[in-house]
Amino acid sequence: MSEESQPEPAGDLPEAATGPRKTPLYQSINAARYQRQAMIKAIGEQTKRHLICYVSGLGTMIDRDDTIGLVDLLHNVPPGEDVDLLLHTAGGDIDAAEKFVMMIRQKVGTAAFRVIVPDFAKSAGTLIALGADVIVMSDTSELGPIDPQIRRIDGDGNHMVHSVLSYLEAFEHHAEILRNDPGNIASQIMMSKLDPGTLKQFEAIRTRAQRVAEDLLRQGMFRDQGNWSLAAAELMNVKSRPSHGQMISWQDALSPKLGLTVEHMDQGDPIWQDYWFLYCLQRLAITDRQKIFESDFASLTMEGVAA
Repeated sequence: MSEESQPEPAGDLPEAATGPRKTPLYQSINAARYQRQAMIKAIGEQTKRHLICYVSGLGTMIDRDDTIGLVDLLHNVPPGEDVDLLLHTAGGDIDAAEKFVMMIRQKVGTAAFRVIVPDFAKSAGTLIALGADVIVMSDTSELGPIDPQIRRIDGDGNHMVHSVLSYLEAFEHHAEILRNDPGNIASQIMMSKLDPGTLKQFEAIRTRAQRVAEDLLRQGMFRDQGNWSLAAAELMNVKSRPSHGQMISWQDALSPKLGLTVEHMDQGDPIWQDYWFLYCLQRLAITDRQKIFESDFASLTMEGVAA
């Protein structure tokens, strides 16, 4: 549950003078959380921004239940003030990512919204980063292609995760071969394995993902530019980025092909070292199947939907 972050001071003052205090055992059990929240408060005081954190394990993803945690993080943030989001995720639900950004944008208003990526923000995490005014990155940071992943059950009842873009690329590849060589046996076999209904669904998902990327860029870092569609298309280009996990470094993000608004911080920068230390503490506080929402006032660990 969310609760105030700082432990009550220990001491020998009479109970009547101090009121009820947290017990030593309770404070000991929650000492790691108090340490992280004290760090978040200290970082915010240095940057003059409200720092909120969303860090997930490798075995979970962004999903609709994340609304609950985000509401807690924004609860004590006054409207119209700058917000930094420390983000680490392998991706997840596109619609949930869009809502994530919209909720922060509603709170921030015309103030600044930055996303800090200490390690990686992939796929739907990249979408969240696109919704910021600035992405803060260092040499350890990476974004990824926007490549929606869909979980389906095969004929044997096995859960399979499909890359939407790879599935559609396979169809387009073999369709092109058959247009030039209708008798190609290998492509005939491959086309027979591709379900028309799945193709239609995946085409709609691809269109939806690109529109969300364009909308987030247009509302955020590209609001004064007109090339958001080019950047969104490049992030979904499987020919230039064929792997779902392919790294997009801060240099790539700044390149003319993408042109994202990135603030590069040297790894030796004291503020970046604080971000990295905080991130390491948060990663160690959760399992691969958990995610943590944390601010200077709230700390919530949730079991996530399996990736």
